[in-house]
Amino acid sequence: MLSNHDLINRAKAVLNPRRLPHENTAGDVACALESASGNVYLGVCIDVGSGMGFCAEHAAIAAMVTAGETRIARIVAVYGEDTVLVLPPCGRCREFMYAIDHANLNNTEVVLGENQTIRLKELLPHPYDEVWGPNT
Repeated sequence: MLSNHDLINRAKAVLNPRRLPHENTAGDVACALESASGNVYLGVCIDVGSGMGFCAEHAAIAAMVTAGETRIARIVAVYGEDTVLVLPPCGRCREFMYAIDHANLNNTEVVLGENQTIRLKELLPHPYDEVWGPNT
C-alpha cells in the first residue's frame, strides 16, 4: 500500500491546468486512487461551460472500472499550481464512489493530507439509497 505522501505525489504528477477552446479548462484538479488490489489509477477534471464536465475523481474511477475493478482502498484529489492543496471529494463524488461498489462506503480511505485520512462513511453518513431507497 502506498503512503499518503506517495499517493499525493502520484496525483500531483498529472496536475496540469490548461485552457481548452471556448474558455473551458482541464487539469485544475487531479486524482490518484489505489484500488483494493493495489493498482493505481489517475484522472483529471474537465470543466466545460455546458455542465458536461466531470471531477478528477470520476476520471480516475472510470479508469479503474475500465480495468475491471470497483473497490477503492484509498483516494486523493489535489488542486493548485505553486501551492498544491489536498481536497476532499465533493458530494457527487462521494455518492459515485458508493454507487460503483457499496463496500467502498466502509472500506475506502479518503486522504485529506499527508497525515490524515477519513473513511468515506464519515463524509457520506447517509447515502442516497438509504434515504431515498426503494421502500420510501
